[in-house]
Amino acid sequence: MDPRMSLVLVTGATGFVGAHVVDELLRRGIKVRGTTRSLAKAQQMLRDRPEHANDLELHVISDLATPGVFNEEAQGVDAIIHVASPLIHGRESDNERDVLVPAIEGTKSVFNAAKKHPSVKRIVLTSSIVATLDPDRLNDGSVTFTGNDWSPITYEEAKEATHSLISYRGAKKFAELAAWDFMQKEMPHFDLVTLCPSVCFGPVVHPVSKTSELNFSSSIIWEVASGADPLPDYYLRAYVDVRDVALAHVEALLRPEAGGQRFIINSPERFSCQLIADILRKEFSWAREEVTKGDERAPVPEGAGFEGQSGARALGIRYRSLQTCILETATQLRELHQKEGGPASR
Repeated sequence: MDPRMSLVLVTGATGFVGAHVVDELLRRGIKVRGTTRSLAKAQQMLRDRPEHANDLELHVISDLATPGVFNEEAQGVDAIIHVASPLIHGRESDNERDVLVPAIEGTKSVFNAAKKHPSVKRIVLTSSIVATLDPDRLNDGSVTFTGNDWSPITYEEAKEATHSLISYRGAKKFAELAAWDFMQKEMPHFDLVTLCPSVCFGPVVHPVSKTSELNFSSSIIWEVASGADPLPDYYLRAYVDVRDVALAHVEALLRPEAGGQRFIINSPERFSCQLIADILRKEFSWAREEVTKGDERAPVPEGAGFEGQSGARALGIRYRSLQTCILETATQLRELHQKEGGPASR
């Protein structure tokens, strides 16, 4: 693969991860053609980046599941970073219609579009750490999941799940499998790298005007920072800074030796909401009044590990610390809340 890239297609460009990927590409002097489901977000993202008016274009694609939906967008690009994937959280949905089908068919559409255009040299696909894990083994501290592991979830289990995050786990698994199946059967002119990030924390650079619009992982930090009592608990305690995830995507795009590989992108640190609360209460005076104390300094519960170091070595990443990530993110989200009329920082 020619490491020189002049134009890259990024799907889901106005999302939490996608916007960071766009910014990392632009920083490298690589032009971006992005897709989004929201015209308003596209317009806001362009307004927020006036210095890149000639380097960033955004196209609205409302339905990922429509066959051929990326054919025009893929024309003339050197590579594709496919980030877009639906996550329905906190509201009722039809798992198959709203989560599984768009994720799987959207991935197929990206690969079929790339096949039509000889200029495409590589696809980097955003999968997820949930595509690697077995929830029945998550509490086993002797287990370490790697890029060779796959979730045992079945399509029917994902379709019939009563929680949206379970259907999301199935969607990420089966969308990624569709990508690898395409590569094996079609043997196209481009190659593939898949990345499986853990829970992504970090500053927001995509269009968000109020805290109620935050993506799921950012809302975890805001929930703690805004005084949730009791502190919430989440079954998955693996995390990575979203800026490291963006860097991983671009390095996976540019490094020839990454072709054909699957990497977990995950910090060696682990998180709990109690640990987030402890960090905030230690570093911010406002947090000592507003953040729930909980079981102060309780250790993060034992559990399975995720092997993120091989990906870091292969892609040249040095993972940011949890403390840095949490402090910078909480500061930004609190400032966002103030713009909504919330209390001023102290």
